[in-house]
Amino acid sequence: MVKKILVSQPKPSSDKSPYYDIANDFGVDLVFRPFIKVEGLSSKEFRQQKISLLNYTAVVFTSRHAIDNYFKLAKEMRLEIPEDMKYFCVTETISLYIQKYVQYRKRKVFYGSTGKIADLVPTMVKHKTEKYLIPMSDVHDDSVKELLDSKKLIHQECVMYRTVSNDFTEEESAAFDYDMAVFFSPSGITAFKKNFGDKYNDIAVATFGPATAKAAHEAGLKVAIEAPTKEFPSMTGALRHYLLKQKK
Repeated sequence: MVKKILVSQPKPSSDKSPYYDIANDFGVDLVFRPFIKVEGLSSKEFRQQKISLLNYTAVVFTSRHAIDNYFKLAKEMRLEIPEDMKYFCVTETISLYIQKYVQYRKRKVFYGSTGKIADLVPTMVKHKTEKYLIPMSDVHDDSVKELLDSKKLIHQECVMYRTVSNDFTEEESAAFDYDMAVFFSPSGITAFKKNFGDKYNDIAVATFGPATAKAAHEAGLKVAIEAPTKEFPSMTGALRHYLLKQKK
């Protein structure tokens, strides 16, 4: 029976999270503990890419990490970001986060509705003369570059932050007594194996996304839940279904 579940994500900020409903309905203990963390590049590391932030007239932000690290690097390098810099964000939530650093002006902040850069591209095409800088994680493919190339936009991708293993302390490792672990990325699986090797290969694993499921199978983990599916598009839905089946 699954009684204690490790969820490799930060604790939900809202009390109304469906995870809490699951804990109450099934009497399971849910512990939120990220396996990975994001770390910004130092200005010295960034300079090795030979990219000047001020050579660009627009920035494309795909996450809050990108915003934090863009403005952190500008500050470290003592660069004054021009007032007329334009910001293109994949969602409105990310665009509003810019207020943490600059005054939010509608005429220079644009956002998409789906969180996918492809849906932001038509807006970018309307501003074809801009020189776009796209801050990224160290783990990325060439899909964004190819997409923007196909639209003949002037752009430059650059790495501003990296994903690293959020290692377990000796105390955490000694107290590891979970029946299930929930993963949302291949890097989470990598971090799990780095911390524990094959020690806990027998615990049930839930994965979100095909790449995560593939990584879990390849790591020799016991995959009990693979989400999303047509029936269960969310991890909480798939987890609830699994616990319900187990109860019966």
